[in-house]
Amino acid sequence: MDRKVIYLYDPEIGNYHYSKGHPMKPLRVQMTHSLVVNYGLHKYMDIKRPFHASYDNLTNFHSEDYINFLSTVSNENMGELVSDLHKFNIKDDCPVFYGLFDYCKLTAGSSILAAQKINSGSYDIAINWAGGLHHAKRSEASGFCYVNDIVLGILELLKVYERVLYIDIDVHHGDGVEEAFYTTDRVMTLSFHKYGDFFPGTGRIEDIGYSKGKNYSVNVPLKDGIDDVTYKQVFDPIVSRIIETYRPNAIVLQCGADSISGDKLGCFNLSHVGHGECVRFVKSFNIPLILLGGGGYTIENVAKVWTYDTSVALGIQLDKDIPYNEYTEYYAPHYKMHIPNLNIPNMNTPEDLSKIVERIYENLKLVIPCPSVQMTRTPKAFIEEDSDDEVYWDKIRKDNERESILSDKNQIDIMEN
Repeated sequence: MDRKVIYLYDPEIGNYHYSKGHPMKPLRVQMTHSLVVNYGLHKYMDIKRPFHASYDNLTNFHSEDYINFLSTVSNENMGELVSDLHKFNIKDDCPVFYGLFDYCKLTAGSSILAAQKINSGSYDIAINWAGGLHHAKRSEASGFCYVNDIVLGILELLKVYERVLYIDIDVHHGDGVEEAFYTTDRVMTLSFHKYGDFFPGTGRIEDIGYSKGKNYSVNVPLKDGIDDVTYKQVFDPIVSRIIETYRPNAIVLQCGADSISGDKLGCFNLSHVGHGECVRFVKSFNIPLILLGGGGYTIENVAKVWTYDTSVALGIQLDKDIPYNEYTEYYAPHYKMHIPNLNIPNMNTPEDLSKIVERIYENLKLVIPCPSVQMTRTPKAFIEEDSDDEVYWDKIRKDNERESILSDKNQIDIMEN
């Protein structure tokens, strides 16, 4: 079955630069786009330039004082805001840089628009490789993430869908998203990640949610060196059982590329094929799907992986030879899509993985598919635009404000901090 795909991309993304020597490079999204276009994948999907999230969009989840700070801090006034820099965790890994707030609005607006497009029913899959910034908290930056576009996108989905499943295949635990939805049963979070002396240090298998959200947070703690075959042995059965049990109406898949072999900050051993198989498997359930970016610090591999994931979403097979593009020199000397596995030991034993799967299966027996918190009103349908003029985007922003899911405390119970 052909699925209609929309791909969200802003050409300005590659102009943002964290700081000299910083591992997070937004250029990787621009490199991905160049590969997508030169492989001809753009011909098989709609491409849309996203809007920048408004102040009210951002404060649907984030605190006003935090967003006020992000909107005003700059390299010029940092010296006057030392206490706020500490308060909001702005330091070396989350530095102040030129255009910071515009960058936050761009990444968030892209994921919000992805959710709106899924809500409209016009698309089956929405892709935003600039998103997936899963560490940001309500009032705090963390792990290269300032604004949690994922939470904002899920909140948008919850206007239409009763149950949303969030899946995270980044090498790091999706702590910011888990924390945001830790006390609700309307969002189930599932994170596959390295655990043990590794940032952010959270994501134990025992962390299962709280109050109404108990058993709706699922963590798969893994060890170094996991490869394609072993990853599939835990990913497929756990995802299958969750979808069978929870019956989500929509899925958000965070496709962090730092789980790929050879990543500068990662320790897993997946190939682009193994990563793409996760996308393929989730897509096979024919549930409305959003694909987001995330981590990934060997940027030529990130571009390969996200391009390959895009091809999987479209059901198109890529040539192994990378086509000529403006970043061709990054792919020297072989110029191949292939990402070789490293010769490193896989510390994940079959016994360990079997125990993880069994433990999660036991917890899922306590999951009730129908959420206890029902929607009290049906928001206006998202209207498909016929132009990009400012009048239209003003209307969408006003609709977002009016229909903000957090304005009605009876709709969803989200942790304040």
